[in-house]
Amino acid sequence: MSPGTGAALRLLAATVDAKAVAEIGTGTGVSGIHLLHGMRPDGVLTTVDQEPDRQQFARQAFRAAGFASNRARFIPGRALDVLPRLADAGYDLVFCDGDRLECLDYLAESLRLLRPGGLVVFEGVFADGRTVESGPQPAEVGRLRELLRAVRESQDLVPSLLPVGDGLLCGVKR
Repeated sequence: MSPGTGAALRLLAATVDAKAVAEIGTGTGVSGIHLLHGMRPDGVLTTVDQEPDRQQFARQAFRAAGFASNRARFIPGRALDVLPRLADAGYDLVFCDGDRLECLDYLAESLRLLRPGGLVVFEGVFADGRTVESGPQPAEVGRLRELLRAVRESQDLVPSLLPVGDGLLCGVKR
């Protein structure tokens, strides 16, 4: 994750005064640290990843960054199995950095999870410039193009594409 992307995540979390954030794709915890820095001091990050080793690494990273253990909830599992169990309209921000082939499903779940005024954010939507290139592309690029179109045309979202890092696609839920 680029420093600019991290700064944007921190800003977005602060902008919505995030108390509850859901993250799809824990990774090594870098995005989670940026989100936690932007969240309210009493906020909780719920992070989902199917790799428990990554979550253990992120847990250590959060601790090293000075966050108390009660600031993050780690849920191991495939995002599309876990997300349906999370509370409707219970989140201020949903950050999606998981399997790009599942991004449209993440969008549908995010709309259910977000409160009105909440924000959904997708990382990596430029796919290293491939989403704007012509010619044959991998399936994940086609799916990202569908996601961009779906967010742009959604009646439920106010969309914006931020040109930081590999692209942040954002939508505020109406």
